[in-house]
Amino acid sequence: MKTVRIGLLGLGNIGTGTYKTLEMNRAQITRATGLNLEITKILEKDTTRERGITVTPEQFTQDPDEIFKDPEIDIVIELLGGIEPATTFMLEAMKNKKAVVTANKAAVAANFQKLNETAKANNVEFRFEASVGGGIPIINALTTVLQSNEFVEVLGIVNGTTNYILTQMTEFGFKYADVLKVAQEKGFAEADPTADVEGIDVANKLSILMAIMFDKHISPNDIPTKGISKITPKDIEIAEAQGCKIKLIASARKEGDKLEYSVKPTLLKASHPLASVSNEFNAVYVTGNAVGELMFYGKGAGPLPTGSAVMGDVMEIAKNIYK
Repeated sequence: MKTVRIGLLGLGNIGTGTYKTLEMNRAQITRATGLNLEITKILEKDTTRERGITVTPEQFTQDPDEIFKDPEIDIVIELLGGIEPATTFMLEAMKNKKAVVTANKAAVAANFQKLNETAKANNVEFRFEASVGGGIPIINALTTVLQSNEFVEVLGIVNGTTNYILTQMTEFGFKYADVLKVAQEKGFAEADPTADVEGIDVANKLSILMAIMFDKHISPNDIPTKGISKITPKDIEIAEAQGCKIKLIASARKEGDKLEYSVKPTLLKASHPLASVSNEFNAVYVTGNAVGELMFYGKGAGPLPTGSAVMGDVMEIAKNIYK
């Protein structure tokens, strides 16, 4: 059986979830691909932390060139987070004829065209399913079974932290600051929650969705963005009096040649499918001119759901390389 060797950049929470997905589902992955997938090199500074996975000291490296220049490595998984050095590393991997898989929405949104063009120029695949919606297979759906559609609109709840906070404020009348503190204690929110609560994370994901659905790359910095930090219990009460819920919505709608887009707290009628998406769950609501309205729902973050999407991309690439 052919062995597909993989280099992994970053063994944090998502890297660990990806490694664990391969470990615990190895039999299924081998059955589905007919291949033996192995993560042979890992770029990671923290080599001693207990992660609940089986990693040998020989797998670790501090030198990214040990991955990029290794002719036996076919696929590189980038899970470092942030725009740099992640983007530079992905480009370098592609130039060394490695396929690249990432969950890094910030890097993909900031450099969408450059990353895709570099992959094409070097005849390698670039996949990023996990960058939008964690384990929800939205990108694969848009680029395969739905690609015959002209897309009209997308509405998304694509940040679990903000959705958790708004759900708790709505259902229990809690104040924003109190719920944020609980979210941080539960691990739903970072110590510095700015990227989540101010909508920056959502803008990154909307940028990626628009590039795929409308063939137009809009920088996240150019998307009108407003977060939830100013939402009060009074705002929630007013919404409820109107039969609505407040959700942080990423939206883009195309009318003719005009594309309108934003990230902002939005009043949704309680009857709208997105209004029932609660706590840390995510959902993407898509309208196509042929298929009509569809909603994709599930866990939008977390080590295993995200690792599931990453490994799905890896498996598809591996099958294409050795078909």
